[in-house]
Amino acid sequence: MKPYKNKINRIRSFALGLIFFGFIIMYGAIFFRENPILVTIFMTLGLLSIIGSTAVYGWIGLLSTRAVQVVCPNCGKHTKVLGRVDMCMYCKEPLTLDPALEGQEFDQSLNRKK
Repeated sequence: MKPYKNKINRIRSFALGLIFFGFIIMYGAIFFRENPILVTIFMTLGLLSIIGSTAVYGWIGLLSTRAVQVVCPNCGKHTKVLGRVDMCMYCKEPLTLDPALEGQEFDQSLNRKK
């Protein structure tokens, strides 16, 4: 079985990875201290990565406002459902708001309309 993650958490994890990637690139500039052009390139790429992360965080924040907040039937905590099917952020319970999909095997491809 393929491990699934909540869509909102998956995108937030990607944005956090961009921040770490940007910092690693910036620290890589230390190895090229003698060449100011390479230092500038590394610092610029790192900064662009961090700016990209900020854009992704802003985008997922906007997406999160249109997600439907539900109470998970398994753990009883409030979670957000984005799309037709999603996972609980806490206990990974498959959730759907579409009665036609209830009882089906959980698959991310169910979010695509056929």
